[in-house]
Amino acid sequence: MDKREFLKLSGNILAVSMLSPILSCREAAAPSAKKTLGASRANWANNLIYDSNTFYEPRNIGELQQIVKENKKIKALGTKHCFNKIADSRFSHVSIRNMNRIVSVDSRQMTATIEGGASYGQICTALHEEGYALHNLASLPHISLAGAIATATHGSGVSNSNLGAMVSALEFINTDGDLVTLSRNGHGDEFSGMITHLGGLGILTKLTLDLQPTFQVRQDVYQHLPVSNLLENFEAIMAGGYSVSLFTDYQSDQVNQVWVKSKVAKDDQLPTEYFGAISAERDIHPILELSAENCTAQMGVPGPWFDRLPHFKMDFTPSSGKELQSEYFVPLDKGPAAYEAIQSLKDEIAPYLMISEVRTIAADNQWMSPCYEQKSAAFHFTWQQDWKGLKKVLPLLESKLEPFNVRPHWGKMFTMTPAKIHSLYPRLVDFKTFLMDHDANGKFRNDFLQKYLYT
Repeated sequence: MDKREFLKLSGNILAVSMLSPILSCREAAAPSAKKTLGASRANWANNLIYDSNTFYEPRNIGELQQIVKENKKIKALGTKHCFNKIADSRFSHVSIRNMNRIVSVDSRQMTATIEGGASYGQICTALHEEGYALHNLASLPHISLAGAIATATHGSGVSNSNLGAMVSALEFINTDGDLVTLSRNGHGDEFSGMITHLGGLGILTKLTLDLQPTFQVRQDVYQHLPVSNLLENFEAIMAGGYSVSLFTDYQSDQVNQVWVKSKVAKDDQLPTEYFGAISAERDIHPILELSAENCTAQMGVPGPWFDRLPHFKMDFTPSSGKELQSEYFVPLDKGPAAYEAIQSLKDEIAPYLMISEVRTIAADNQWMSPCYEQKSAAFHFTWQQDWKGLKKVLPLLESKLEPFNVRPHWGKMFTMTPAKIHSLYPRLVDFKTFLMDHDANGKFRNDFLQKYLYT
């Protein structure tokens, strides 16, 4: 599949039925919990088939607890957007997509408690209509809340931490089938360590999210940013809006596009030139020759936070795309050097790269987050689905980025060894100890976790 085909797919974002009004959300009719044997299920990109032959889809907490009790090994399966086997199981899978209600909103504490099977797309409009917002969103609004925080999913913005940073409490089912609740106020550092849980903690059933007043965002796109200007002004460029993204293929002395998303202020007016990049004259797609029909509105037109922070509109359905993705995190101040290191491999990556996006993420205190105690620049790659070729390219890329203590995205493709991964996370031993406290028999541990945490 070429770039044109890929971006047609990525530009079509899942149509969702929004929950409104917010406090009268009703659980949709759902089939009984079911056990399907011999079912093959592919992930979103169709690059892997999950190994399990048992799949459950409970309607409520009671059914879910019974399923967990009855299975010696089981893994939660979310929206299947991971590109590696972090969510795979050789035994049983369970989906909680039928548990997707907004349970309650506390206007005094400015929090919302939401069932873990809900997607961000299902809750954003409902929250906005009641005057609330989340601090940021990921690229795809159809991913579930429970699944998103497991791998430190994020958006962009030098002051915006990953999506897990807004979680102030979580409820999960442990290895014995019991409900356990952890909270920021009640468990402190231990709670922080469990947000990026990598699927090893249990089955998340509810999350309490910090809210803020709803806000409007404008989106302005600039083209042809000189790479020399980027290298000299990297942090200033990435801090020029509430959320900033670069799109590039590393093949020239210019960055293709800069997308600047800014909170709307009274009488604000962004410049027509941005560090040497020129303002686009119309709405454009990350690949210029493609239609911008599916992209969120640009040209400074104000819109609600959930309709501007993603790059693509929510009211389109994404097809599964035949691509692979990688993402690497380096300290923010190493961003310019990392860009140069990647560009030095432009000939090697050109045959496989569809598009690359550069983003920034604020530091967090989540033990297994790639941004743990580190303001980060993230280099995201969407590749042709050619794993044979990428197995040669990724080691070159990782070697170039190694001097910057690069950390890979947990749910995407990488080739680093377990020993290297261990060296990147100073709280790894604490994390494994806490997992043992809640899952002494390894019920939620799969081959991926065994390899990268315990080998």
